[in-house]
Amino acid sequence: MPTVGSAKSSCYDSDIPLTPEEQRIEDGAPIPQQLMSDAEFTEFADEFKEDLCKAKNIKKAQKAIEKHGTKLWNTAVARAQGEKPKLGDLDRYDDRPLYWTRLHMTSALRQWKPDYTVSEKEREKLMKKLEYTSRGITSIDFPKGKGVKRILVSGFDPYRLEQEFRRSNPSGAAALQLDGKMILTNEGPAFIQTANFPVRWDDFEEGIVEDTFGPYLKENKNQVDLMMTISQGGPRVMAIEGFAGRWHTGVGNNLEDRSEVIPTANDWEMPEKLPEFIETTLPYDEMIAAQTEPWPVERNDEVCEWLAPEYRDQPYECHDGGPTAGSKARKGGGGSYLSNESMYRSNRVRIGLGAYDIPGGHLHVAAQEYYPDDTTIYITDEFTNFRRNTVDQTVELVSAAAEAAEK
Repeated sequence: MPTVGSAKSSCYDSDIPLTPEEQRIEDGAPIPQQLMSDAEFTEFADEFKEDLCKAKNIKKAQKAIEKHGTKLWNTAVARAQGEKPKLGDLDRYDDRPLYWTRLHMTSALRQWKPDYTVSEKEREKLMKKLEYTSRGITSIDFPKGKGVKRILVSGFDPYRLEQEFRRSNPSGAAALQLDGKMILTNEGPAFIQTANFPVRWDDFEEGIVEDTFGPYLKENKNQVDLMMTISQGGPRVMAIEGFAGRWHTGVGNNLEDRSEVIPTANDWEMPEKLPEFIETTLPYDEMIAAQTEPWPVERNDEVCEWLAPEYRDQPYECHDGGPTAGSKARKGGGGSYLSNESMYRSNRVRIGLGAYDIPGGHLHVAAQEYYPDDTTIYITDEFTNFRRNTVDQTVELVSAAAEAAEK
């Protein structure tokens, strides 16, 4: 079996520094390599490196990146949905091979050193192309015509792997199960498209959320009928977040910290007055009434806020029941990390584009459990069954929302 890094070394410069996230490929060894091997994804990273070395100019490199990024996402979706049963013996619900293979590919692109000049700006564009293709963003493609509900959903990568290299994210696993899924509702078929977001502040500040949802919130033939961001939340509960707040804090996968107001996205329409909190417009009553299992489903209206008139000159207060009029946001129901921000950004651009009638909001799914005490073991039956139960319930909740969405 070929190993990652078997491409001609003359095309790559290992002295070029990787990001903290990319360095975890080595720091976490052999877990990332074993996960890729068990799913037979190693060859995708190897083939990418080989084709990148063969690219004679920037244009051909871009084509190679687009080809391999799209192939990686499509293969991950097909494998997750049972369409590639011979592709390794790892549980098909596992989202980690996609994550680690993409990270191998971004590492290669970062250290790529062809015999022609690649400017920093050109490399950034190539990196964005790789990220967007391998995350399903450029593959979003709704059927044309009337009578079809269009549902757009996002999940997330595993996060903070420096704390736990074996991490899986059930929201990302759910996105792989949902992509391309067609559900028959009382009003006709509902067609679902998905993408997975990185757990990195820079990508959010560069507009990845708006780039994903924005084109399908505009009034055109591809306009969605419902959108939902999904992430991993607390233990053994499925929480439909009542409010997203305009504040972000925490450390991302590249160890970058934030503690400030969520910035605007320059390339997208924003509301004239930026809201401190945005309330969910998801059909939460119908989602709760669907009686999905195994975890309880609830709407969470907890918020943390700075109250007038002192605002940030005094400690913030947390309570249930939604925001107080005139307050400033410190946390939404889902906290102040990137999950909250995915809800805030996607719904802020929805409001900015005037798509007031499109349901949108965030679902926090049950946190993955059963990481073995033996850190060399990265999957067990208990781990697999827990994730599968959570992911299947997530699919059912998205289906219930799709049923309730009006065409």
